[in-house]
Amino acid sequence: MTKNLKTITKPLVVDLTHGGVTIARELRKISDDVLAWDIYGTLKGSDHEMLLEMGILEVDGPLADSTIIAPVHCPVKADITHHEITGLLLDPWKEARGIPVVEVTGVKGKTSTVWILRKIMENLNPLVLSSRGSYAGSELLRRDISITPASMIETVQLAGDRDYGSAIFEVSLGGTGLADVGVLTNIAEDYSIRRGTSRASSAKRQIFRSRMVCCELQAFKRYYRSFGDKTNTFSVDSGASVHATDVSYGLESTVASIIVEDLKTIDGDHINTEFGIETFAPAEHHLSNVLAAISAALTLNLDVKDIQRGVNGFRGIPGRTSIRRLDGTCIIEEVNPGLNVKAVEYTLKMAEDLPDPAVIIGGRYGVTCEDIDEDRLSEILREYTHLNPIFTDELGYSIMRKTQNNGPYFKSPDDALGAALEHETVILIYRSEYRDLSRR
Repeated sequence: MTKNLKTITKPLVVDLTHGGVTIARELRKISDDVLAWDIYGTLKGSDHEMLLEMGILEVDGPLADSTIIAPVHCPVKADITHHEITGLLLDPWKEARGIPVVEVTGVKGKTSTVWILRKIMENLNPLVLSSRGSYAGSELLRRDISITPASMIETVQLAGDRDYGSAIFEVSLGGTGLADVGVLTNIAEDYSIRRGTSRASSAKRQIFRSRMVCCELQAFKRYYRSFGDKTNTFSVDSGASVHATDVSYGLESTVASIIVEDLKTIDGDHINTEFGIETFAPAEHHLSNVLAAISAALTLNLDVKDIQRGVNGFRGIPGRTSIRRLDGTCIIEEVNPGLNVKAVEYTLKMAEDLPDPAVIIGGRYGVTCEDIDEDRLSEILREYTHLNPIFTDELGYSIMRKTQNNGPYFKSPDDALGAALEHETVILIYRSEYRDLSRR
């Protein structure tokens, strides 16, 4: 069927944990017959009462004549995904505002890419949704917010009539079709979803519903070649529409030349150019995030000087990758709730090139829906035993046992950090929300 709001009859919104309540409420404004299914049984009593008061009927399963609206990761087959319905619901907003919209998805690097873009697009006073919060320009709208597609609706509502000239949305598992430019940062790990019946690469294919897409080169070659007409690629290595050369990595600042070859813009132009950048990107995976943001900005036909200024102003994100100094020691923090094996491997490679490094690895369980592959992580760590890693917290203890490494182990990450301060450089690799770590 043609997917538009007029053709949706008896909408059944599945999964009230990941934004379904917001979607159901919005649909109730245009439909008298909205159903909701709390498939995971996580809804609070007050939310049940709110749905009842709004005239939204809760059901325990799909009905024969309903239009099923479900997340792409849900085991229930959807007629329309949460991403698609979000795009349909926000389409009038975009048409009224007439502003450029960017959506960023991928396995790793989403938040960093959004924040680099935020710096580049500073003159356009962007409305931003990220795992670090929702912002209208420099104003924080909400700190604790998910990156489910429905949070785009919430961010727009929180912004109200505030003045903003663009929008940058971080979105999990794909795109809504609303974006002028969609960004796919990478498929660093093609993890399984829908109880093992699908994979992340399939879900993230939704980003290609965007008008134009910027995709990491290896992901494009492996999964998305059929979308070549609307895609620009980026890579640290050559062969992409946007790639880097003459790279000089540094802890505080990395310098590189950016080569742009036949990049397609949303205006129908093609860009071929070369320019230099200086930015915070201490390792290859950080530079890839910078290139993702640069690709999106060029696809929007933004000025190269604004791009250079923006990436130069990016100094990392507390709660992702950042650097601080304590008692003469340089501390590199890689703190991420979605920490995965590939990110750890990148960081360990970086550590080998640093002066007198100490590596702390650990974290907690239950901070995201995605599990970390501990067996694979243990295999990687066995290749880096010469770094003598320090383990901490729940994840660190489990990995220490799997690698049959005798420590050292500290229950508290603060104690682990204290023990490592005798080194010139400390790399803290920790699976957590940064605000949770900072409270400990």
